[in-house]
Amino acid sequence: MTPFGAKLRQLRQARGVEQKAMAAALGVSASYLSALEHGRRGKPTWAMIQKIIGYFNVIWDEAEDLQRLAEISDPRVVVDTVNLAPEATALANRLAERIRHLSPEQIAAMQAVIDQPAKAASKQE
Repeated sequence: MTPFGAKLRQLRQARGVEQKAMAAALGVSASYLSALEHGRRGKPTWAMIQKIIGYFNVIWDEAEDLQRLAEISDPRVVVDTVNLAPEATALANRLAERIRHLSPEQIAAMQAVIDQPAKAASKQE
């Protein structure tokens, strides 16, 4: 499941909406909506995100959150390591091999490490 799919399912279930009814309202098939929730489809288009935002009638922060989650929800990621150190290529390949075997705690720890430079840079600004 992708971050966007998890949020979509949470919104749908919190409002007691069935996939079939939501799919009909959005003009898509229930199988497409299911695939979107389960991460078997790529990130949704901008137009589809806008339809979903309108369907749930969310505004401001929640709408921005949906858009941000869609941006980080492509289930098939390509990591370009051209012109980077060999260690970067090795790391990208190793992660691709092992990601299925990492625990949620290990993934969270890796995210914290990756996010550190961004946090340090924003503090300097």
